[in-house]
Amino acid sequence: MAALAFLMASLLLSFSLQICSAETYFSSLQRTLIVTASPKAGEVLKSGEDKITVRWSLNETVPAGTDSGYKTVKVKLCYAPISQVDRAWRKTKDLLSKDKTCQHKVVSRPYKASNNSAEWTVERDVPTATYFVRAYAYDGDDQEVGYGQTTDAHKATNLFQVQAITGRHASLDIAAVCFSAFSVLSLFGFFFLEKRKARVTK
Repeated sequence: MAALAFLMASLLLSFSLQICSAETYFSSLQRTLIVTASPKAGEVLKSGEDKITVRWSLNETVPAGTDSGYKTVKVKLCYAPISQVDRAWRKTKDLLSKDKTCQHKVVSRPYKASNNSAEWTVERDVPTATYFVRAYAYDGDDQEVGYGQTTDAHKATNLFQVQAITGRHASLDIAAVCFSAFSVLSLFGFFFLEKRKARVTK
């Protein structure tokens, strides 16, 4: 019985260690990719309208063979620190499975070392905020093994903004104005008719 309990405990420990070993921390990743994006620092893009062109490649200064296990690259739009303040749902965590920094997927491509680019229209549901672009390299187990980004380590340079749509369109505004004008004219017309009717009655 004791032997069985020991075996079960060993299996549980082994399983727990496997789960832990599968967790990836951002601080453990090397910055092996060079990533650039078309927006200039401080530029304001409109969601649902403007486009971003992203380019990425392997940093040629890394040791040969660094990318031997790279299978996929996923590019994401990420919140800058200024747009994370008092917003727990955007909070940065070192444990990537809990990190909320990069919530908007731009593109996913099979890995190749150079000549990579993608054009992406900023989606309509992207909220107003300050952003940068980050690319993660993944291995065959879909675990992050490297990254690159358009900003510095402090996420303070080359930042751009996205202005979200308001949900209102010019046609709706025109219709609202016309309806308001019609309502006012109708009110005056009704008032005039009532006054005239009262005079005739007298």
